Amino acid sequence: MTATASEVSYRDGIMENEPKACAAVKGTQIMVENLFYNMAARRKTLQNSADDYTKIVDLLSRFSIHHTNLSFSCRKHGAARADVHTVATSSSLDAIRSVYGVSVARNLMKVEASDDDPSSSIFEMNGFISNASYSAKKITMVLYINDRLVECSALKRAIEVVYAATLPKASKPFIYMTIMLPPEHVDVNVHPTKREVSLLNQEIIVGKIQSAVESKLRKSNETRTFQEQTMELLSSSPLVTRKDSHSSPSLPVSTGSRSQKVPVQKMVRTDSSDPAGRLHSYLDAKPLGEQESRNSLTAVSRSSVRQRRNNPTEAADLTSIQLLIREIDSNSHCGLLDIVRDCTYVGMADDVYALLQHNTRLYLANVVNLSKELMYQQVLRRFAHFNGIQLSDPTPLQELIILALREEDLDPDSNENDDLKKKIAEMNTDLLKQKAEMLDECFCIHIDQDGNLGRLPVILDQYTPDMDRVPEFVLCLGNDVDWEEEKSCFQAVSAALGNFYAMHPPLLPNPSGDGLQFYQKSKPAGNPSDRESEHNSITHGFSFKSMNFEGNDKEMGDDIDEELLSEAKSAWAQREWSIQHVLFPAMRLFLKPPASMATNGTFVQVASLEKLYKIFERC
Repeated sequence: MTATASEVSYRDGIMENEPKACAAVKGTQIMVENLFYNMAARRKTLQNSADDYTKIVDLLSRFSIHHTNLSFSCRKHGAARADVHTVATSSSLDAIRSVYGVSVARNLMKVEASDDDPSSSIFEMNGFISNASYSAKKITMVLYINDRLVECSALKRAIEVVYAATLPKASKPFIYMTIMLPPEHVDVNVHPTKREVSLLNQEIIVGKIQSAVESKLRKSNETRTFQEQTMELLSSSPLVTRKDSHSSPSLPVSTGSRSQKVPVQKMVRTDSSDPAGRLHSYLDAKPLGEQESRNSLTAVSRSSVRQRRNNPTEAADLTSIQLLIREIDSNSHCGLLDIVRDCTYVGMADDVYALLQHNTRLYLANVVNLSKELMYQQVLRRFAHFNGIQLSDPTPLQELIILALREEDLDPDSNENDDLKKKIAEMNTDLLKQKAEMLDECFCIHIDQDGNLGRLPVILDQYTPDMDRVPEFVLCLGNDVDWEEEKSCFQAVSAALGNFYAMHPPLLPNPSGDGLQFYQKSKPAGNPSDRESEHNSITHGFSFKSMNFEGNDKEMGDDIDEELLSEAKSAWAQREWSIQHVLFPAMRLFLKPPASMATNGTFVQVASLEKLYKIFERC
């Protein structure tokens, strides 16, 4: 159907002639010719036509899935079919299906988030994100803020962090989001072309959107859908194969791109997803076999793992838990948060500090403090929704408390004040039996009617705490928790769990370096019959060891206690594996470091590439 239209030409932004009537189909057609004809330098920066056309198709694809009330069509000159073709529709999902393909659309789920608190943030977000079944090699993020196609690096990075723990390695998500907020809350002067924007209260808005995406993704991660294709091969018909693109519409393949030069003093040589450059790459260590590595991850025999099938999407509606989580969010240090999110693990510097790199700076990070804070925050976030570690043999609380009290004595073998210790153990056992129902329901700590500890919570997947610290944990529950006030009670129990699950150095000394001397068999200086320098206390499946490392009345021999040395090597290797493969990935996803970590020595900067180059230039 033709209609009367108007045609007009512009050159250098100036209309050449008055509009004149012409016949045309309904709509608007724009033709650009001889681009940058009077700007020779700019014209030289243009790449070949295929690359430029690819960018045009990508831009129109992003326009078409947002402006669903319009129809878009883009066809290369001389081509028979259009690379982008959409019709007006009321659904963004239909537009995505039309542009990016059915394989993308069927793996999308709707996500929404909003806030109308003037004191914090005012925004409304809705859109579609890919589920756990989606797989692509390149991230596709289409972001509209106040109906304008823009980029927000902070939001993109936060969403990528959430997906990093869910999608397979090298797989990227698909995100389409539209955010509406007051215009005065958007700073468009971040980028010369106004392509990237910054938001007022950006950290709060990004945090709420990240939480919404994480919650939606957790629900989708419970089940995954795998598409099955059935092919019937007939001898009379040839086999035809077809590739379906998962991440973008059909675009010409780019044959090359120009790399941007980075000054050598600002060059970052490591990446958090690339093991090359880590300290382990330079150590001559024999890798563990598959079966050995599995065994090294298990610190306690578990007959079964009790999976709680409560609905994980139900947020803890207790005001006290919400207040504690808000305190964590409000006390988070922005600078340390950036370091934690984008750092690269290098290796362990000693028993407590790990080396990590962020951009061009090298830091020492206290692993014990970091893991303790992470576990504490995870306990509050998983409140009442834990999986459980079922102990193979329930352990009497009274015996654990007595053992913890004896470990506090200067002489563990002394029988002094045994009656007092027994009385304290009985009182604490009775108290914990009274609170057993609450501990089981809220923290997955199961205590039976006889006062036996039977189950502990799973705070981080693939991580089991050091069971040698169970007595200290049980004593802490009995002595340090204020059971009368709800918020203080939950905070103290969470802190006790955080300290128990923190990645402390094993009780056995580190066998590397000078620590090897502690595993030499001792020879008595006096009575030959007194050869026992190791005291083992086996209590219902837990092994608690105390050794005489003083050496005042012993002469160290040349023989090595191979069994004890093997146990120590296994414990230290397991801890280092957990730090690299469990702690640091979980930190990037979940940890919000408090401001106190900036001053208490948890993070210590030890080197800066820019400053090192200044020193080298002087030499």
